[in-house]
Amino acid sequence: MLKIGIIREGKTPPDHRVPLTPEQCKLLKNTYKELDITVQSSSVRAFKDEEYRDHGIEVKDDVSHCDVLMGVKEVPLDMLIPGKTYLFFSHTYKKQSYNRKLLQTILDKKIRLIDYEMLKEPGGKRLLGFGRYAGIVGTYNAFRAWGAMTSDYNLKAAHDCADRREMERELIKVVLPPSTKVLITGGGRVAGGAMEVLSALRFTHVFPKEYINQEFREPVFTQLDVLQYFEREDGREFTRHEFYKNPEGFRSRFMRYAHYTDIYIPCHFWSNRSPYIFTREDARSPEFRIKLVSDISCDIDGPVASTLRPSTIEDPFYGYDPQAEKEVPFGSLGAIGVSAVDNLPCELPKDASEDFGNELIKNVIPHFFNGDKEGILEAASETDRQGKLTPKFSYLEDYVKG
Repeated sequence: MLKIGIIREGKTPPDHRVPLTPEQCKLLKNTYKELDITVQSSSVRAFKDEEYRDHGIEVKDDVSHCDVLMGVKEVPLDMLIPGKTYLFFSHTYKKQSYNRKLLQTILDKKIRLIDYEMLKEPGGKRLLGFGRYAGIVGTYNAFRAWGAMTSDYNLKAAHDCADRREMERELIKVVLPPSTKVLITGGGRVAGGAMEVLSALRFTHVFPKEYINQEFREPVFTQLDVLQYFEREDGREFTRHEFYKNPEGFRSRFMRYAHYTDIYIPCHFWSNRSPYIFTREDARSPEFRIKLVSDISCDIDGPVASTLRPSTIEDPFYGYDPQAEKEVPFGSLGAIGVSAVDNLPCELPKDASEDFGNELIKNVIPHFFNGDKEGILEAASETDRQGKLTPKFSYLEDYVKG
């Protein structure tokens, strides 16, 4: 019998998401007769304790009897139970300094850490994540910000909506000039979520060449792949694999698109070895037309010059003065509007949790019952229950030692 525990989120500020909803827990128990699920009592999660009980799931304060413990965000050190297997987003694989103590404690307590971000197909594609809902909410926030900037309409905050359905009903209020152009960089789950909202707004998807060479009588958007917004400095052609392997020796060609763009929605993955997409100097150029950036990727002081800091769900917007190169109040004359919330899926915790849980059920849970024959769980395990880093993550040794 495999005993899984859904732990309460202990990080401050509290996160309302869950890895598995009440209905999904029930589905799993009906699917795997050798599975038992216990939910740790919590007053902060989007789904109440009674909702789990109503689906036949046991709710207790103590989950120390469970073999595998699942959460969402980093687990506070004093809540870690020795000798268990944990699944959560640890934010340690990039040697994030703020989580060094977390990984040290996991090793001291002989915990096996399976990091959600490391769960990948053999080809390297991630198996699950909250990226889709980051894209959905981040794009909704773009049009909420646009309404606030122009005073043409007013959208309710996503977190004030009961669910995604109510949020999308708000979109009927959106009024845009027919010449509006929106640009997305990147792909994957995040860009996919962004395009769902643009589709709901009835934007027309056009090719990049059309975007910069044609005028339209309806709002349009285009999506740029890394091959389109970067180029080799020597002018030679390159492949996506070549760029990701070694992003040095490249430069941005983003300005040719910035000249035609009203709203920019970054959905890309960016390495700190990569060139900037647009610089502070670019933003000062008369050729730079962008009036609003909803930065879903949210790399601070990175590829998008206007993203000076992360914003919050409670206070999501600020302004960037490209001439003074500093933050100014949102809506200031001549400023670029910025939305840079770094925990976007938390605005729709029920919908985001359901989406994440579906991927967990489809792509991860089966490996606990098939002996992990493809090595998916093993490859995502940063540590083992002997208090050691696994060979794949031995590069973290100096990070652990500080």
